[in-house]
Amino acid sequence: MKEELIKLLPEFNEIRDSSLREKTLKAFIMAMEKGGWKPADLPKIPFTLLIKDTNVSLLDHIRAVTGVCMGMAKAIDNVIGNRLPINWDILVSGAILHDVGKLLEYKKEGDQYVKSLSGKLLRHPYSGVQIATLAGLPDEVSHIIANHSHEGDHGKRTTEGILLHHADFTTFEPLKP
Repeated sequence: MKEELIKLLPEFNEIRDSSLREKTLKAFIMAMEKGGWKPADLPKIPFTLLIKDTNVSLLDHIRAVTGVCMGMAKAIDNVIGNRLPINWDILVSGAILHDVGKLLEYKKEGDQYVKSLSGKLLRHPYSGVQIATLAGLPDEVSHIIANHSHEGDHGKRTTEGILLHHADFTTFEPLKP
């Protein structure tokens, strides 16, 4: 499954630290297995259940958000440099995993994607943090996952968390009807 995921999400290779890359892959695989998904499902799972019949998949969304995060980080580094330090590996890991909890939040019933029992009880930021913790990821990655959505609006986000939050909503808000 690991090789299939890297083909679908080549952004895993942007994580320079091999240990962090492996833990990020481990978390993604754990969520897929627990949710009963296969790599071939990723291009079909909708990135949100809030937009009826969206044509943007979870895979598309994760890749777009990760790309936006990397682009913002590069632009900031090119102009501001180390005056605004950004941990590239933490950012990329968090971007790839920000919606990993949706693999537990959603299930397929017939031709429809709906909330699973887990999804009715826990939104994806919470289940995503559980997966990240079980995979041995650092708290900085869990922080990004936990705070990327509205759940994090009343707390303080790290620099990487702020970038991810804005990248996520930049690729979501314009698609809403």
